[in-house]
Amino acid sequence: MLKRSHGIAALILLFSLPLFAGGAKEQKSEVSPKGSPAVSAAPVVIQFWTWRPEDVAVYNKLIGIFQQQNPGIQVVQTAHKNTEYNTILSAALSGKSGPDVFQSRAYGGLETFAQSGYMEPLENWVPELKDFSESARRGATSIKDGKIYGVPFASQTLFVYYNKKMYQKLGLSVPATWDKFLANLEAMKKAGIQPLANGAKDGWTLEVMMGALSPNFYGANDFFNKVIKGETNFLDPKFVQAIDKLRDLIPYMPSMYMGVSYTDMQAAFINEQAGHFIGGSFEAGYFSSQNSDLQYDFFPGPAAKEGDPNYVSTYADGNFSMNAASSRKAEAAKLLRFFASKTTGEAFIKELKQVSQVPGIDPTANPFIAKVLSVQKYSTPYIFLVGFRYQQPTGSSLAQAALQGMFAGKLTAAEVCKQIQEGIATYYKPFQK
Repeated sequence: MLKRSHGIAALILLFSLPLFAGGAKEQKSEVSPKGSPAVSAAPVVIQFWTWRPEDVAVYNKLIGIFQQQNPGIQVVQTAHKNTEYNTILSAALSGKSGPDVFQSRAYGGLETFAQSGYMEPLENWVPELKDFSESARRGATSIKDGKIYGVPFASQTLFVYYNKKMYQKLGLSVPATWDKFLANLEAMKKAGIQPLANGAKDGWTLEVMMGALSPNFYGANDFFNKVIKGETNFLDPKFVQAIDKLRDLIPYMPSMYMGVSYTDMQAAFINEQAGHFIGGSFEAGYFSSQNSDLQYDFFPGPAAKEGDPNYVSTYADGNFSMNAASSRKAEAAKLLRFFASKTTGEAFIKELKQVSQVPGIDPTANPFIAKVLSVQKYSTPYIFLVGFRYQQPTGSSLAQAALQGMFAGKLTAAEVCKQIQEGIATYYKPFQK
């Protein structure tokens, strides 16, 4: 049974648990040395922002634990719609306001805010950062000054979710190849089941689709390493073919798919109205929390032919960062150190079903996480997020807009790749040789 509606408001403001039995505003009387009543100081309130309305309940639990450990601090959580988060956050930080602690993007998404002076370097505030892996810290480190501006929270993997009951009903097996994947989609369509939940209203979901499926056609790590060095580019026939393969999915997407948003996609899969959802490991916790009867699993992007490895795109998802303009940095640092603790790491694994970046956590305690790690045997960087988000126009913004054009029937795959290549070439020196 669903626990709540799936319509997500643009702004959700949730107050954490009260610090005192009578509420957060209650003051406790004490006796001063002179015998007159004294009133204890009100708690210091710090603001925490996220881009995951889906995860507010888990964060509320964590905030409750933190406040019990730090009774002089109250945390107010605000969750913004992910597609609006960067704009709202940038406006707030540039105005010297906004949250004290906030979720920040990784790689180039972090670089923009760090070099604008909006983020506080954390090495001296969060000593636990030295224990995080080098790969985790890379997504939180500025390539310009080498400073660390975030506490890494999770790594993500992109793949295809499927409804197990539908597979059993239709006698389908998990597909290892593209042709078998298309055959499963066709079988669902003939049975009157919506094969794919995915739509195209939100361009970033098309980039996720590309990240989940295309590496097995463009050459995964071999292509990534060459394109980073400028030894090839996005006009490479292999990359063009990989993008063109995505058009095979259009007959299996929802009716009027160009108007289907991310939250529509989630609702369709959670409510068992669609058999597949192309997404990331970050979805699992929300899927389970919204429908405890939902039986789902996942498989890595299908290979081009039988016997080829099935690659998955991986990336550092994001970080917890501190506002450089915060007047409550000492309190904010305590919350960041809590986010770097095993308590938070274990909550990510057990409740959010995400691969925590916190060191010393056993991810295999969760079977879902254990399987995610197993498919990472063949992993490749999520190409535009990891490699081409450091300057404008980012590879991601170019790819998202161009892919929407292709799914709308306005661009060919070759034209998609041309737009991406020409946009990145305006600043990327290896493409200017």
